Amino acid sequence: MKSKTFGSRFADACIWTVLLILTALCFLPLLNMVSISFSDKSAAQANLVGLLPVNFNLNAYKLLLDDTQFWRSFVISLERVVIGTGLNLLLSVLMAYPLSKNKHSFHARNMYMNMMIFAMLFSGGMIPIFMVVKSLGLIDSVWSLILPGAVPIFNVILLMNFFKSIPDALEEAAVMDGASKFRILFGIFIPISLPALATIGLFSMVGHWNDYFSGLLYMNSSSNYPLQTYIQQLTVDVTKITDPSQLKSLASVSSKTLNAAKIVVSIIPVLLVYPFLQRYFVTGLVIGSVKE
Repeated sequence: MKSKTFGSRFADACIWTVLLILTALCFLPLLNMVSISFSDKSAAQANLVGLLPVNFNLNAYKLLLDDTQFWRSFVISLERVVIGTGLNLLLSVLMAYPLSKNKHSFHARNMYMNMMIFAMLFSGGMIPIFMVVKSLGLIDSVWSLILPGAVPIFNVILLMNFFKSIPDALEEAAVMDGASKFRILFGIFIPISLPALATIGLFSMVGHWNDYFSGLLYMNSSSNYPLQTYIQQLTVDVTKITDPSQLKSLASVSSKTLNAAKIVVSIIPVLLVYPFLQRYFVTGLVIGSVKE
């Protein structure tokens, strides 16, 4: 095996340098945000916090955690993520499988593809969607956070292209053995498609967890807010609190430290799940994005 030339080693060094710089650009601001969330109010307001906390304290997190509404909102968000991600995966699979066939196997394929692309490019609008959700009686329900985005078109296209990459011989052999379409889908295609399913599952989970606007739109009662909506509203209302008992607990917390704590709390679930899906993520994204 030939050793690398000077030019090749120099190119590798440049690539690693660029990657390290990009990693630092992503990681250092996050580390600064974590440090701010654990720092004293005065230090945060004076911009004295760098990569380590100044006058370490947990006041910002106590404000978030010492509240029953925080845990209620956490459970609502968890319920939304579990049900919403599961429904997204199920409907994406059921829609992507027939669309992965050619027009000879599925005669209406082109019509459905055109409808799907049109729906992805042109939304019905916020007010019509709200009117539909309201007419179905879903206001103040967790289903109002799930059903409007139950079929993510981008995920369907990603999974459809992945299904197209599976050799036709596998399906033909299963048909000769008498397997039904559902047996072929759930017994062959889904086990093979774990990288693509992990990829779209991660997209769906992050989307459901980070969304706060749907809670503002569809929830009339603040007790039904998902976690992101609750935290966002808590941050906005800090400067408007006049209750002496609440003001006492806020004496050592600034909007900056509370915002930092909000961001840290928001990313914890994603950081816990991503390592388990990371080995599938790149494979699913690349294979599902290109079809030769």
